[in-house]
Amino acid sequence: MNNITSLFSRQKEESKQQDAGSFKIKDEKSEVVQHAIEDYIEEDRNSEKVDFGHGSGTWATAYFNVVCVVAGTGTLGLPHAFAQGGWLGILILILASSMAIYSGIILIQCLYCKPGERLHDYKQIGKAAFGWPGYAFASLMHLLNLFGCPALYLVLASENLHTLLQYTSGALTREYWVIIIAAALLVPLFAFKTLKEITFLAAIGALTTMIAVFIVVIESPIDHNANPQREVIHDGVIWTGFPSALATISFSFGGNNTYPHVEHALKKPHQWKWTVTAGLGTCAALYFLTAIPGYWSYGRDAVSPIYNSLPEGGAAQIVAKIVMTIHVILAIPIYACSFALEFERFCRIDDQKLGKFLAFFGRAAVRTATMVILAVLAIFIPYFDAFMSLIGALCTCSLVFLIPILCHLRLFGIKRPIYELAFCGLALLLGIVGCIFGSWDAIDSLKMHFAEDAA
Repeated sequence: MNNITSLFSRQKEESKQQDAGSFKIKDEKSEVVQHAIEDYIEEDRNSEKVDFGHGSGTWATAYFNVVCVVAGTGTLGLPHAFAQGGWLGILILILASSMAIYSGIILIQCLYCKPGERLHDYKQIGKAAFGWPGYAFASLMHLLNLFGCPALYLVLASENLHTLLQYTSGALTREYWVIIIAAALLVPLFAFKTLKEITFLAAIGALTTMIAVFIVVIESPIDHNANPQREVIHDGVIWTGFPSALATISFSFGGNNTYPHVEHALKKPHQWKWTVTAGLGTCAALYFLTAIPGYWSYGRDAVSPIYNSLPEGGAAQIVAKIVMTIHVILAIPIYACSFALEFERFCRIDDQKLGKFLAFFGRAAVRTATMVILAVLAIFIPYFDAFMSLIGALCTCSLVFLIPILCHLRLFGIKRPIYELAFCGLALLLGIVGCIFGSWDAIDSLKMHFAEDAA
């Protein structure tokens, strides 16, 4: 009787382990990998016992952080991406959203590749998988993205404030607005130490994005129907514009390099797979609501950001600019805080080693320098559409489609279902195409902008 009871207990335990699904890689030949996955499963069961220093954030905290970081300026560029690639953009958007979810899940798995240890960030994953070359490449893409995205947000916010206030007593040049915004954002960066403490910014940012999407969904078809004389041209597929369209859509799902910090702030880290799925699923829904009506209404003439295609000076355009300005301003501290946390850990700037007083001034120095660099980038590269395409092609394609999948295959082996391997292969192919050819097109566009300004 005891033997039967023991047998049922073992079967029940095996069933629980199978429920861990995405975190269970069956590789009989590698005991090290097997122990690492078992360790992650044990943490799933009891995150308080094996928490690797996890914070006290809730599922909602992480969800809003993901939505706010991911669903931002990329939302506004999608109709223009369809204008570059045609209705094929729908298929690209479906594939990109699926691959981004998969990438977000396996990226966090890679953090737990070593038994009893959690890697801190994206760069350490690259090192664990491919040594120092992997560390160097992941660091380069990671830093370019961490600085490129908030610098792009500064460009958009300063342009919006300049156009909204240019005929009022508050009119200032775009460069002055960059400096004012950067200086104002030092307040939350000084006041809050971790991502958990700026969650309210993420929640407000997610709400403003939804408002902007609602405006585009309603106003763009109204504008289209109110101007029947305007010729709107749609294309099924534009193969020459495919890399640029892929780069812009890829940028829309950027955020992987902040995921380790968001997951680390979770009190129950086993909730991550559901958090990233819900967050990116919400973003994908918002993207479809923006891209399809926007492209249908304006066709080849859809611009980025899409609210610039709405009637000039109309209430819808003004409100859309205001809410998206709020969003990007609130998203900047999330990126800046992610970079600051890594640099502070590298420099060992913490309360225990330096004391609260010196640690505060150390953090203040790091975060001030970060905002200064962002402001300089935003001032000297003011071309939103080309800048976004370059960041999407070079950084986001690498961080979302290439590095997580290559590292996971290296760390956990290729012994997995054939459909998963095929999916990985397709993601790598799209990532390489977007990275190489999308970057080429974006650089050409930037050269053209600089040449026009010089003339």
